[in-house]
This record gives sequence, structure tokens and C-alpha cells, in this order.
Amino acid sequence: MLSDWNPGQGRPPRIFLAGDSAAVTREASKAPMTGWGQVLHCFLAPTQVEIVNCARAGASARTFSERGRLDWILQHIRPGDYLFTSFGINDAKPEEWLRTQEYGDFAYHLRKFVDGARERNAHPVLISPPERDTHDAHGNLPRSITECVMAMRDLAAVSSVPYVNLYDQSHGWWEGLGPDGVRPFFVHLEPGEHLNYPEGFHDQGHMTPEGALACARYVAHALVEQRIVPPHWAVDLDRTDLPPDWVSWLDDETHAELTRSRTRGPN
Repeated sequence: MLSDWNPGQGRPPRIFLAGDSAAVTREASKAPMTGWGQVLHCFLAPTQVEIVNCARAGASARTFSERGRLDWILQHIRPGDYLFTSFGINDAKPEEWLRTQEYGDFAYHLRKFVDGARERNAHPVLISPPERDTHDAHGNLPRSITECVMAMRDLAAVSSVPYVNLYDQSHGWWEGLGPDGVRPFFVHLEPGEHLNYPEGFHDQGHMTPEGALACARYVAHALVEQRIVPPHWAVDLDRTDLPPDWVSWLDDETHAELTRSRTRGPN
């Protein structure tokens, strides 16, 4: 599935990204937390495609839709644009207001993203979320959201939607690295190590720039390999010396305004 955009349209196509904290663009006060959507521009040329990251921390497929965020995307998406959808982490949590049933309302809400994009002649793409650093005391890495990943994969198959399996890829990486090797990819900070967390902070669920870049690079690779996007959109896929200033965080006021404005319902 390659974009039907052409230069005569006057603007590059856009990728709208709907997802949760694994994909979100973080505000400066949360650095070094980084979502993979925050750094996807490092591997997709901005002259070829614009990334509109609408992912929201704490969102499930249901709450993202219920709070008007999907409506906002569908109001702005145009023919030839893309809608990348990546949920599952919060859908698998026990809280009733977040949780969805994998082959019930989870699949039902994912279908809204797929159908909404297609009705507007845009391209839906389903992307499973990355695994977290959930190593147990024995160094094993259990699969934390297997059912949601399976439900997304199955929906992609029956709906003929491109599917990027970031979950299995990242699980294999983190498992191979082991508990110590994976630490730089997640927020593990000692006291005094970062101004935002003077007392230290250990978060096995959210990634650092290193983790986010690894996931974003894989997504970009998969998009090209599966011919979801034209190959000339991809840049620096094999570059290992990415400049530190390529990763940046939004100031808190801008982040709050984007969060508020990209909805057609209550925040």
C-alpha cells in the first residue's frame, strides 16, 4: 500500500498517530521519557511526510475514541494520508474505565480507526505496542499483553490492513538483552541523575530516547519492507550516530494546548 499523494496536491501526506504513552510525544517536564512516535521523524524524511502525533498517555482504544480524539483525527485526515493505530497496553489493565475485552470492544474500537480512515480514502495501519521491561526475579521476560496483540493481528488479517508487529520484535530485543542490558532503554534513574526526578525514578513501562529510537527505527524499517510507504521516505535507517538534539521534548504549555485542542470531547 503506497500513498497516492503527488506534488500537485501542494503538501506532503501526513501520518496521524493514535496511541498511548508508548507512542506519545512527551513534554519537557517528563524527560527523559520518550515515545517512539516522538522520534519517528528521525527515520521518515519531513520533506516527504508530516507526522501528526495524536497519541495520548493513559489512553486505551476505547477512551481515545470516547474522548473525541479519533473524531478530531477523522475531521482533519485527507485522502492519501495515513492513520497509524497502536493500542493494547492500557486496554489490558484491570481498571474498568480503561480495560477492553480483546476480541470484544477492543477489536470493535480498533475497527473504528480502520473504517474511519478508509471512509476518507486514507490508509489505516495497525501497529502493536512495544513490550515493557517486565523481567521477573529470575530474569525471565513474560509476555504482558499477548491477547491484545493477537486480537490486533487477527483484525489486520481479516480486514486486509497492514500490520507492524512491534510487540514481538521488542519482546525479542528486551529478552535477549536481559534485565541489565535493557535498563538503558527504560527510565531507570538514580537520585540526582536527572533534574526532573531529583529523588530518582524507576519506570519499567516508559522508554528513554534509546528505547524509543530503537522502536521507531524498526517501525520505519517495517513500513518500507512491507511497501506500506515509498522507500524514498525512509532516512538514516542504518545510522548509529544520531545527534542528541534530534530528540526533543515539547514545552509543557505547548504540550497541554495540543492535548486540549486535539479532541472534540472533554479532555
